[in-house]
Amino acid sequence: MASRTESLDLGLARVRQDVLDDAHLLRAVASGRRRGGEVAWRRVELRWVDIKAGRHLQVVRYDATQAHTSNHALGEAAAAELDGLLGEAFGNWTVETHERLLSLRVTKKGEAAVHTSRRAPAVADDARASSTVGERAPATHDRVKERLLPDDDPVFAALGMTDARGRVKPSRMAKYRQVEDFLRVLDTSVAEALAKGHLRAPTADDPLRVVDLGCGNGYLTFAAQRFLAEKRGLPVRLTGVDVKEQSREHNSAVAAELGVDARFVVGTIGEVELDERPDVVLALHACDTATDEALARAVEWEAGLVLAAPCCHHDIAAQLRRAPAPYPALVRDGILRERFADTLTDALRALLLRGQGYRVEVIEFVDSAHTPRNTLLRAVRTGVVGGREEYADLAGSFAVEPRLGELLGVRGG
Repeated sequence: MASRTESLDLGLARVRQDVLDDAHLLRAVASGRRRGGEVAWRRVELRWVDIKAGRHLQVVRYDATQAHTSNHALGEAAAAELDGLLGEAFGNWTVETHERLLSLRVTKKGEAAVHTSRRAPAVADDARASSTVGERAPATHDRVKERLLPDDDPVFAALGMTDARGRVKPSRMAKYRQVEDFLRVLDTSVAEALAKGHLRAPTADDPLRVVDLGCGNGYLTFAAQRFLAEKRGLPVRLTGVDVKEQSREHNSAVAAELGVDARFVVGTIGEVELDERPDVVLALHACDTATDEALARAVEWEAGLVLAAPCCHHDIAAQLRRAPAPYPALVRDGILRERFADTLTDALRALLLRGQGYRVEVIEFVDSAHTPRNTLLRAVRTGVVGGREEYADLAGSFAVEPRLGELLGVRGG
């Protein structure tokens, strides 16, 4: 890994060169904003795709609620689009090619702090598995052909998701798509956290410690381990926690079949004791306040990366029945109260995590057609504290006491 500080123009020129190399780029991400600058988008992702009109640079811009996609033909159109983005006041750029990962952060002095590291070779990069040196890697507009874990991967067979011919069973297709979408978020999140030093670099003697709280039958758990270890070449040690003994027995058998470094324990999220503090905490569809318990444990362990997908929000929904004026009309009807409780709960969780030194994004990690519970909290421990006054004001306005606030010792409404 190499680190250096150089002029911003030179650093952005490196980003430009890597992004316009359509034979090697996997993805690029622009996020954050420079000191004193403003940007129109929360996040922008770029990758090369092949559509009927030929090879294009696909640009996906994210605002607070949705994604906006545009495609730009290889050559002058793509270069002009990229130059426009490079001219905006983004504070961070991350570029992943087949050979390396480049991370650029704009410093307070307006310089470029650039970090580069060699990318662990993927066992089966879909884009280069059959290409030779010097050939241009194929891209695709059809995301089905870009699978991070192909459907014939052994992990899906071990989990009973595929038939004897290695095809995903129709009854498991929604779960397969959910796994794929989650892995895309996990891949980007881990790569950025490693590049920026928010996650330590794992070694064979001290692997990346990942814990899945409320792991159930381990669909996302094993997919995450398989992808990080086999596709990204990261040493990983996995721990799964669930209250059911059946889950421990099932997952231990799957781990033995796959030969992965994993341990599964029976216990509640709030009381489980781990031998080592985890680096990455996953909590996917833990019900109601179980998500709060998972987030509180992640804060307690000072986990570098937290990915939590809440399931339901009964706690705040019940408290909203006592909402002070003028809000009773907003939450009087059950369906409106439930929907508003979803939004309010996750907004308060995000503010509480920011108050504990985490940078938090609330994103959609899987299409709502596959599951209505598609919100994901992505938190990276940076040490920068904020949001405490906003939290007090928001919780106080609705006279609610979120469970996460109680667990963290922070007063609400």
